[in-house]
Amino acid sequence: MRIGYDAKRAYQNYTGLGNYSRDLLKSVLDIAPENDYFLYTPKITKIPSVKFIGQHNNVTVTTPKNQVDKTFKGLWRSINLEKTLDQDHIDIFHGLSNEIPRKGSGSKIKYVVTIHDLIFKRYPRNYKAIDRRIYNTKFKYACKNSNRIIAISEQTKRDIVEFYGIPEEKIEVIYQTCHENFKKDYSNEIKIHIKEKFDLPDDFILNVGTIETRKNLYGLIQATLSMQNNLPIVVVGKKTKYYNFLKVQMQKLKIDPNRIIFLKNVSIEELPAIYQMANVFVYPSHFEGFGIPIIEALHSGVPVITSNGGCFSEAAGSKSKFIDPDDPEEIGEAIDLVLSDTNLREEMITSGKEYVKKFEPTILTDQLLNVYNNL
Repeated sequence: MRIGYDAKRAYQNYTGLGNYSRDLLKSVLDIAPENDYFLYTPKITKIPSVKFIGQHNNVTVTTPKNQVDKTFKGLWRSINLEKTLDQDHIDIFHGLSNEIPRKGSGSKIKYVVTIHDLIFKRYPRNYKAIDRRIYNTKFKYACKNSNRIIAISEQTKRDIVEFYGIPEEKIEVIYQTCHENFKKDYSNEIKIHIKEKFDLPDDFILNVGTIETRKNLYGLIQATLSMQNNLPIVVVGKKTKYYNFLKVQMQKLKIDPNRIIFLKNVSIEELPAIYQMANVFVYPSHFEGFGIPIIEALHSGVPVITSNGGCFSEAAGSKSKFIDPDDPEEIGEAIDLVLSDTNLREEMITSGKEYVKKFEPTILTDQLLNVYNNL
């Protein structure tokens, strides 16, 4: 087969959609070398984690060719790309980040799109009106016009059916994996180095994710007021305006500033070691498309406390601890329990490592290749 991919995020996004694109491409190239692969990107950047692409001789990377497409890269990617796909005799094109290019009426190319989440529909107040309109137009078009939709969770599948009226049988749920670094055991020497670099405490609660309203770090901070344990909370994530709100609320609640430690400039090489040093991982988010940090924590051998409902049980498995994200006292009680009960901790860690095997790249890639082959 000749398979094309929208590789913009693989080359230009260092987290989230970029990680998904790079992890998927790496797995497909390793597992199915019999195919020819074509990556389409508005520009090529020097992200170190895309170096693997150059190690394969069955990959062609394409950027805009004519002056119009070079000038209007968004137009090329969204409107004019199918001309290039036809010239490359593409059998299947996979939009890895919620969109596909406009299709011609007589197109013979089979289109697949991965829909990560419809959070902008669930939480519109968190997005600018113009962004919501753009997302809705692109996502809806992709869902209506793709031959097959990949949803990254059952929750996302339900949202696609609810908001866009797509038949369930058109949607395949294929989960995500996480970066291979989280599957490594870091040596004590490396952990000590990273602990000293970030001035980490000996014991701590970990929270990872963009610092925004939906992630509900405020609920975790409130939980410290009722907790018996006084472990500090280490937070790793990009700051938004919500961070300023949190700082004000911490002052109002008279929470010791040293109790909440915000880290910055943590690399993908350093983050797994921080997970492995944590006593417990707490993720009280209100809503996610999937929740990759949960997978990262399970791989790292850290007990997970996360929200009930939504996609969280899909990512965390039955032995993780589930809480009402709107009940700070319940969050605090769960943390105290996991930190104080050694047998419970060990059970959560052991079962978590077993459960997370279902997200191995080989399993997920086989499922994806089956979608391609069926098309």
